[in-house]
Amino acid sequence: MNTELFDKLSARIAELEDDMIQMQAEITAMPALGPENGGEGEVKRAEYLKKFITKLNPSSFIEIKAPDNRVPCGYRPNLLVVFNGKKADKTIWIMSHMDIVPPGEAKLWNSDPYKIEVKDGKIYGRGVEDNQQGLVGSLFAVKALRDLDIIPEYNIGLTLVADEETGSEKGLDYLMQEAKDHFSKNDLIIIPDAGEADASMIEVAEKSISWMEFHVAGKQCHGSTPEAGINAHKAGAHLIVKLDSLYQIFDTVDPVFSPPISTFEPTKKEANVPNINTIPGEDIFCFDCRILPSYPLADIDKAVREISDEVELDFNVKVTVNSAQKEEAAPATPIDAPVVGVLKTAIKKVYQVDANTVGIGGGTVAAFFRRAGFNAAVWSTLEDMCHQPNEYCVISNMVNDAKVFGHIFLQE
Repeated sequence: MNTELFDKLSARIAELEDDMIQMQAEITAMPALGPENGGEGEVKRAEYLKKFITKLNPSSFIEIKAPDNRVPCGYRPNLLVVFNGKKADKTIWIMSHMDIVPPGEAKLWNSDPYKIEVKDGKIYGRGVEDNQQGLVGSLFAVKALRDLDIIPEYNIGLTLVADEETGSEKGLDYLMQEAKDHFSKNDLIIIPDAGEADASMIEVAEKSISWMEFHVAGKQCHGSTPEAGINAHKAGAHLIVKLDSLYQIFDTVDPVFSPPISTFEPTKKEANVPNINTIPGEDIFCFDCRILPSYPLADIDKAVREISDEVELDFNVKVTVNSAQKEEAAPATPIDAPVVGVLKTAIKKVYQVDANTVGIGGGTVAAFFRRAGFNAAVWSTLEDMCHQPNEYCVISNMVNDAKVFGHIFLQE
């Protein structure tokens, strides 16, 4: 690492702070909402970003259009940009997403969510942290390189995808099907879409996800004659309590993850009868299960079925278990993978902290890379304001994260 060169690059990134804020303002005013959220997709934002990227004179620029007849233009844009380095045997990729989530209740916002407000070192607006902080930071890290005419040791790639907030079918999932050959096993893939406020968390693994919907069928009757019916709500309540035994059945502890255990939690509850004096003949509730990769989801399903069978016998009800979402954990990125090493070195230089590798219960798009055989690391410096009213991005985080990217670009 050429320390003098990095100092110049770091200084140039700092000088671009106002331009970074301006880009935040301009793209925030272009709500990139998917059709599931009543939007027209990411195309307007993508066109704006394409103009900016073109001025940086990339070595290659490909747009992968995922067909989608739900949006006016008929497709969802995904951008793959490469800036050649001195060597072409690997590419350092920064992947961010262009889409956002809706603002939610307007009354919970202190300002217009689509017009940024800069105050107390923060930028307020929908999407400014999720994922515009990472998107803008990566673009301006490259711009600083170009401004200083620095040719990095290896290729630099930027991946800007659609549809991350609603499943990635038209985003990275589609990209992995149509353009997987643009990536290689030697590449370093960084996704700035999760992290801690002190920059210390590098996400390398995720748990399996199983969302279950339980339907308990009994027999409705009047509340004064319970013997004439079968109380599905009572049976459902017992089933919820019995399902807590999953914690004891699947009790492995893995310190890589936070929390270090599998979790099995009741969540959504459907309304049953509208009045107090009717015993319900149907009860519907859901569980959100986040399971350590060491357990196959088939084992979870078997245990759930056995517990449900016990409740059926005890209460003379019928229990049906439907899957709302089921996803086996992707292979973990090894904690000694090169992408983890370069991140740790850069974070130490910029933030003066020793980063830790962790696994999480939530899902990220890194899973698509990992399932395709590529090591990917998820990192950013975030206040965790995503999806919340009055979402904000800490300006110094945006600038310093860009410096981390710049440091990685210069590593030999």
